[in-house]
Amino acid sequence: MSLILGHITKFLLELGKGFAFVGKQYHLEVGESDYYLDLLFYNIILRCSVVLELKNIKFIPEYAGQLNFYLLAVDILLKSEEDNPTIGMLLCRDKKKIETEFAPLDINKPMGVSEFVLTEELKRSL
Repeated sequence: MSLILGHITKFLLELGKGFAFVGKQYHLEVGESDYYLDLLFYNIILRCSVVLELKNIKFIPEYAGQLNFYLLAVDILLKSEEDNPTIGMLLCRDKKKIETEFAPLDINKPMGVSEFVLTEELKRSL
């Protein structure tokens, strides 16, 4: 994967004006958990961070959620008031058109996350 990372890094740096390489496997700490962005750039012209996630396998919808999480984390932890919202790019080895189109649709819909505890009765029945 590091050979791929090297080529993509070189490619993005040559893409055009304004891209500054911030880091690879860029560490973010959210709560008590550690996360590592594959590549993080800052575009001076757009005044925003750019997160690039690389997947060496086919696209699955969970990747869109992961990237959305990273974008929010960068906006909260790194973005200054003068910066625009973070942009994300996901590069996969293969993608199925319909899954790729559906995954990011309405990603901003209201959602909640909760936790559950199995009762002893439920544990026995499982």
